[in-house]
Amino acid sequence: MNTNRTNAAVVGGLFIIGTVTGTIAAISGNPILDAPDYLTKVSANESQIITGAFLVFLMGVACAGIGLALYPIMKKYSPGLAIGVVGFRVAEGIFEILGGVITIGLLALSQEFVKAGAPNAAYFQIIGAILKAGDAWLSNGATLLCWCIGALMYYTVFYQYRLVPRWISGWGLVGITLTTISGVLVMLHVIPGFGTVQVVSSLPIALQEMVFAVWLIAKGVNPSAVASGAAKTATNELLSAA
Repeated sequence: MNTNRTNAAVVGGLFIIGTVTGTIAAISGNPILDAPDYLTKVSANESQIITGAFLVFLMGVACAGIGLALYPIMKKYSPGLAIGVVGFRVAEGIFEILGGVITIGLLALSQEFVKAGAPNAAYFQIIGAILKAGDAWLSNGATLLCWCIGALMYYTVFYQYRLVPRWISGWGLVGITLTTISGVLVMLHVIPGFGTVQVVSSLPIALQEMVFAVWLIAKGVNPSAVASGAAKTATNELLSAA
């Protein structure tokens, strides 16, 4: 019981860390990276870009940690989904870190662009466009889908076994479904990435994750559900041994 309580609090804390670091990085970095003259602005805001990349790195570590911390809780109910959550959230964390690496690459490119001057502008703009396209695919493609698939897995288990109140896990299922749909539409170029539709569709899960995090820190998971899960695991182990 104490182990599950600790793991739940760790998961909640990592949710908050991941959300806060990611939000700060986006607010501080996106206006610079999305500007028409981003190559000049990135070079002029080196400290801000480096800080943003570091925050993205922390977000990636937090995302991976969520999957690892959830595993001991989830394996009692669905070992397969527990492994799936670890895999997808660790993959998400790796992709987040790669996004930070691309940002540092853009910083180096922008500094060389400023040194080279206007005659070589087209060359640097082409490389910058390639790096930004790769970062966009990571953000709205690989990273987003890994997060959505992993979240669908753990919210399903939390809802089915009432590990938290069903209104919280049900809210999570609805919110992450909306985010998944909008992400796929962005990947298919039906709607713009980080446009109004995608931002609005992501608000329910953004708010839900904070409520979910606070609940896990304050209340943990349902003790009666944990007890039944432990009994189920023990029974399965006895049957396997037999």
